[in-house]
Amino acid sequence: MRVIAVANQKGGVGKTATVLNLGAALADVGERVILVDLDPQANLTAISGADEVELSTRDLVLSPDVALRDIVQPTPVQGVLVAPSEYTLAAAEARLASEERRQWRVADKLADLAEGTIVIIDTPPSLGFLTINALTAAAEVLLPVQCSYLAMKGLQQLLRTVESVREHGNPDLRVLGILATMFDGRTLHAGEVRDRLIAHFGDQVFETIIPRTVAFDYATVAAVPLVHYRPESPGAQAYRKLAQEVLERGQAS
Repeated sequence: MRVIAVANQKGGVGKTATVLNLGAALADVGERVILVDLDPQANLTAISGADEVELSTRDLVLSPDVALRDIVQPTPVQGVLVAPSEYTLAAAEARLASEERRQWRVADKLADLAEGTIVIIDTPPSLGFLTINALTAAAEVLLPVQCSYLAMKGLQQLLRTVESVREHGNPDLRVLGILATMFDGRTLHAGEVRDRLIAHFGDQVFETIIPRTVAFDYATVAAVPLVHYRPESPGAQAYRKLAQEVLERGQAS
């Protein structure tokens, strides 16, 4: 089993699109994938094609008797399941503050998953207990960073949180990679930001660059991963390249 958290406390950096399209691209090359929506906004749930939600990640986090297998649903993408979210997950944040093993709730529920499964966790745009749960459950964290100066500045805070999780519960957590997203090749600024990322973080930065394109919006409306909606588009090709990098980095670890 391989557990990857996709995290950034800043919203609008492409976390959910990355989770969905990376999952679909991995499934296309034969991997078994479970997407876990830990964001109360439930955007991943909406665009993954999940049916009406009865049990959700709220139940997973708060109910000892609810297992991951009880909440997962198939998606239109063969080989991809989704553990859906709903807005009531927001209440779990406050409840977890007074609960025992509050940062281990998700990790405990993933412990008995079959070998060969890749779990990708979508996190909320915050550094609260839900994100901490994802980082505690994960072996690796993928950090999408929008190609803008302020987004890059926020990366330092996120990396401090990753280090804190290492010190207080998950010493094996490693940064899988930093992913430049929403890249607009028409601007010098986007290129300068990526150059700074490479200067600061070296080979932790993925070679893959996710371009800014309206095709993502159309795919979202259709509730279909871009890698299937427009498979020849630059964005789809980028996510297939990212899937290969993720597999290669997993083998090297």
